[in-house]
Amino acid sequence: MSSMPPSTTNYSALLITAGGRLVCARCTAKSKRTGEQCGRPALKASKNQKCEFHGGRGNSGPKTPKGKARAAAAHTKTGEFSKAAREAHARASARLLRLEDAAIVLGLITDTRRSPGRKPNCYVQVKDLAGVAQMMVDDVLHRVGGSDGG
Repeated sequence: MSSMPPSTTNYSALLITAGGRLVCARCTAKSKRTGEQCGRPALKASKNQKCEFHGGRGNSGPKTPKGKARAAAAHTKTGEFSKAAREAHARASARLLRLEDAAIVLGLITDTRRSPGRKPNCYVQVKDLAGVAQMMVDDVLHRVGGSDGG
């Protein structure tokens, strides 16, 4: 026995609002849960007689690569979440984790609890004194000025 109500195919095309003073087209969307018709008025410009919640606006965004690039450029307010900024943040996080590893290997930190959270993809764990030495050489050879984590 199905728990779904019987499908209602009798849609009301018009919605009477404001105490019977306004008559407008009714949204034709049907609820999956109750099987009832949406009670909102359809948008006048809607080609499919739907309200704004059920796709009456009809615009799903740019389709061409040029249009998508234009939309992405318009919505980029700051460079905080750009790909380059995310990569710089990942490098800085990995460097801090390697410094934490080195401090544990050298005995400067006795607490074995580690920094919580997801580790960046560029993180390579420092496990011994040779790894600490290699990390120091890499830091000297690949030093980048500023605080970009490089």
